[in-house]
Amino acid sequence: MQLQNIQSKIYEIRGQKVILDFDLAMLYETETKRLKEAVRRNANRFQTDFMFELTRDEYNSLRSQFASLEKGRGKYSKFNPFAFTEQGVAMLSSVLTSDKAIDVNISIMRAFVFIRQYSLSHKELTDKLQQLEKKYNKQFKDVYEAINFLLQKKKDEADFKDRKKIGFKQKEETD
Repeated sequence: MQLQNIQSKIYEIRGQKVILDFDLAMLYETETKRLKEAVRRNANRFQTDFMFELTRDEYNSLRSQFASLEKGRGKYSKFNPFAFTEQGVAMLSSVLTSDKAIDVNISIMRAFVFIRQYSLSHKELTDKLQQLEKKYNKQFKDVYEAINFLLQKKKDEADFKDRKKIGFKQKEETD
């Protein structure tokens, strides 16, 4: 299972990284209806931090993001999708026990781990850059001020040269 394919199905909803039930059903090669049945039969395993149901507004907003606002009978479920967090996907592995489900769950868990590691390294890099800015901005404050002064002076001189001269103009005599 391609990591990028799975990553493209992970969304951030309510501040959490989630995969929607219809994407999971596609990955598991089953019907969304069957996946939801399995979850409902084991509802006690899926706490609110493992899975939640999207509101209609959330679902419509998400549908508009991936440009799938086709209208018509049977195009979209009349039921709001379930959103599964990383823990919810892990819990699905105890509910769905086919070989395909196990392979897919392993791939999905790797995708979640990759995204978490990427976001942590990105945050660490951002924090280091901010620390460097704070450290060196203090040391070079005078240099920044001098550069800004020179840039402003150069701009003022350019503005002065471009001005139309006013007053008495004496014609120069030529021999």
